[in-house]
Amino acid sequence: MDTAIPTSSTLAGDRAVVARAEALRPAVEAASNDIEDKRRLPAALLDKLHEARLFRLLLPRSSNGIETDPVTFFHVIETLARGDASTAWCVSQGGGCSMSAAYLDPRVANEIFGKDPRAVLAWGPGPRVKAIETDGGYRVTGVWAFASGGRHATWLGAHCPIFRTDGSAVIGPDGTQVERTMLVPAAEVTWTDIWDTVGLRGTASDQFALNDHFVAADHSMTRDFEKECRESGPLYRMSAMTCYEVGFAGVALGIARASLDAFVDVARNKVPRGHKSPLRDSAVVQSNAAQAEVNVRAARAFLLQAVADVWHTVAQPGGKLTVDQRITIRMASTHAIHKAREAVDFAYNAAGASAIFGSHPLERRFRDVHTVTQQLQGRLSHFETVGAWMLGADADLTFV
Repeated sequence: MDTAIPTSSTLAGDRAVVARAEALRPAVEAASNDIEDKRRLPAALLDKLHEARLFRLLLPRSSNGIETDPVTFFHVIETLARGDASTAWCVSQGGGCSMSAAYLDPRVANEIFGKDPRAVLAWGPGPRVKAIETDGGYRVTGVWAFASGGRHATWLGAHCPIFRTDGSAVIGPDGTQVERTMLVPAAEVTWTDIWDTVGLRGTASDQFALNDHFVAADHSMTRDFEKECRESGPLYRMSAMTCYEVGFAGVALGIARASLDAFVDVARNKVPRGHKSPLRDSAVVQSNAAQAEVNVRAARAFLLQAVADVWHTVAQPGGKLTVDQRITIRMASTHAIHKAREAVDFAYNAAGASAIFGSHPLERRFRDVHTVTQQLQGRLSHFETVGAWMLGADADLTFV
């Protein structure tokens, strides 16, 4: 593998793009209470995100996107998460979904993304769904949930197994049932509000339904990034799954950074009940704070170095993402998510009763990071996959 030692420059990403997120962070943080209460990203904040083109980070340039690199993507998501995790999560999800433009007919990609500067695609899983082949496309029926950002999306993706009109499954060359994602205008689905959750409330990851809905064949796509890709840029030799891993690890690390910063203020000023000096004078707090800081920085550095190294290789002429590289990103991203959670747990617990109030910055961040760990990207079972691959045992690479 062609490797290069990452430098401060390669680890920093595109500073001009990251600066857009930095400029928006105060507005994101100022909107966080409204986001939490309304369980939506407010219109004014969405306007700012679209103006900065942050939903277009991973969209091909041919569809009027930025087509940035995954290192820059990480920095943008981490920066936004320091202000509000739900906002960062929605931008990360929208970024990964927008990579689908690389797998669509250029005319369709332009219809969905190119002509509309406010285009956002969202999608979610659906266990009891189907698409039946018909003339010119598919008849789609089912219910899909966890559609993060769906309430401000312009299009939605419905992932379906494919059936023939006689009810038999369509089987691909590898012997498994063919699956495709159907793209439909957001106005054509029926919504159900299910997102009453512990954290990440503002993602509005609700449930939508379709009933015998026609989708043209050219408005369907595979999520296998090697099968139907029409873009030649190195970003589209990275899988959307890998970019999700990087982005959602950025969400967790941004929460951790904001939490540790908030804790420093608490430790310097809070005198616990029954004590005569502030928290910062406790040797236990000092030691644990230092270890939390080291763990977050180390996890972040490992992730960034891994992503930069993989990107350097994939961006070479003829470069291709290998399974070993996918395993490394999965390992680094899952590790980062859980080290971030440990740091937030430390800050929340050490802050004492102060942190239990909704007005305290640690309270929401504690809930948010624990919601991140419950999502697909935070599963501890990913370490089983990594370990199995390392040891030469059978490894399920579905989510790698």
